[in-house]
Amino acid sequence: MPRRGLILQTRTHWLLLGLVLLCSLVLFLYLLECAPQTDGNAPLPGVIGENYGKEYYQALLQEQEEHYQTRATSLKRQIAQLKQELQEMSEKMRSLQERKNVGANGIGYQGNKEQTPSDLLEFLHSQIDKAEVSIGAKLPSEYGVIPFESFTLMKVFQLEMGLTRHPEEKPVRKDKRDELVEVIEAGLEVINNPDEDDEQEDEDSPLGEKMIFNENDFVEGYYRTERDKGTQYELFFKKADLMEYRHVTLFRPFGPLMKVKSEMIDITRSIINIIVPLAERTEAFAQFMQNFRDVCIHQDKRIHLTVVYFGKEGLSKVKSILESVTSESNFHNYTLISLNEEFNRGQGLNVGARAWDKGEVLMFFCDVDIYFSAEFLNSCRLNAEPGKKVFYPVVFSLYNPAIVYASQDVPPPVEQQLVHKKDSGFWRDFGFGMTCQYRSDFLTIGGFDMEVKGWGGEDVHLYRKYLHGDLIVIRTPVPGLFHLWHEKRCADELTPEQYRMCIQSKAMNEASHSHLGMLVFREEIETHLHKQAYRTNSEAVG
Repeated sequence: MPRRGLILQTRTHWLLLGLVLLCSLVLFLYLLECAPQTDGNAPLPGVIGENYGKEYYQALLQEQEEHYQTRATSLKRQIAQLKQELQEMSEKMRSLQERKNVGANGIGYQGNKEQTPSDLLEFLHSQIDKAEVSIGAKLPSEYGVIPFESFTLMKVFQLEMGLTRHPEEKPVRKDKRDELVEVIEAGLEVINNPDEDDEQEDEDSPLGEKMIFNENDFVEGYYRTERDKGTQYELFFKKADLMEYRHVTLFRPFGPLMKVKSEMIDITRSIINIIVPLAERTEAFAQFMQNFRDVCIHQDKRIHLTVVYFGKEGLSKVKSILESVTSESNFHNYTLISLNEEFNRGQGLNVGARAWDKGEVLMFFCDVDIYFSAEFLNSCRLNAEPGKKVFYPVVFSLYNPAIVYASQDVPPPVEQQLVHKKDSGFWRDFGFGMTCQYRSDFLTIGGFDMEVKGWGGEDVHLYRKYLHGDLIVIRTPVPGLFHLWHEKRCADELTPEQYRMCIQSKAMNEASHSHLGMLVFREEIETHLHKQAYRTNSEAVG
């Protein structure tokens, strides 16, 4: 029994030894197969069973080299592009830093200090000093004035219309839009990052944070170009919940934008004395008081009305209209002055201005056929400054509604006629009757010339007085000021020059160029339509 167990143990031992040797042999054969070949004719990497020579290996190396060269070139190009972008970003950061540091010396949109040496800055500032920015320039006549054009975020109101242009440009042409967007952004930069010399106080929001203005706070702006000096920009910003305005003056002297001034304007206590000379025309006065009630009493509430009435006829009706407004709106800030003499607009405005006995006041010389908005009253306050500026807005004059709306049975209400379209009206750039100026400036300059009688002329004389002085005259179209159409009568007693001016004004107030053309050729048009109708009927009968 022990012998049999020994034999079994011996067989098991040899079987295990055989298995070990077999595994070792298989492992040895595997290592031989995987070992690298040292023979020159050994197969190269590729398809199994094929032999490759030296040429293939060189071609493979060349292909790999070209691949890496292409990759390296691409990486170099990307690195160069990144370097360029980094350099541009650095220049922008440097430009922003300069713009903040330069302050009153220039906003610095174009270039850095190396590109703007001190002599160039001196030249740019000399251009500002020569332009009519900080002080008025003495001009020989009204034709020497360079008017402003006004603009908002969406519109530009332009005087130079011609036959192809429109009084209101919308949408604004791209180059002009880009220019004005840059100017508004520059104004915001000045307000949000004020310098020590800026005439404004730091304000905090209700939450105690620094107040930041954006483009939605832009209210209105004006710009004009003096061809030998540069372009001037006047910008006004306002938060909806505040009464104070931020005023920024910029100038582009054919170079980078330069900051001239930044200030805060508080108009909360600025009362306007609206002076209206009047004779008869009681129906027009009733319409004027409707607009006055809606705008001055219900909205603005910082207005005094002075009516200077000539003659006796219609005076009781005017008193009744004023008393009616007083009883309905509890409004008592008005003065009625009666003059028993022939109508003289200059005389009426002189009397109305001198009748005010409460010190300094801003005056708006207005006619009874003028329609104005609350926004215009604020423009009046913002653009007139005692001893510094007078405001001569350009009125948009409406055409005869019977011609403009001839296709309708009845013309629409006045409020719906107040649109800035070529066929509805025009900018009255030859009229100087509507103006905002302080009483002290008016008295200092001597008021109206009382030698001028009848229609027209007195406004131009006063305008010329300001042009011959040192005050800045702001002349610009204003969207919130309309002259309502009314039939004109040119009296026989006018001088030949006045009569010619009256007829010219009468013709220009009737209709647009196209509508007048249709009226002139109306007979030809009717004849043509009659022939067409006759031909159509003949063909139908035949």
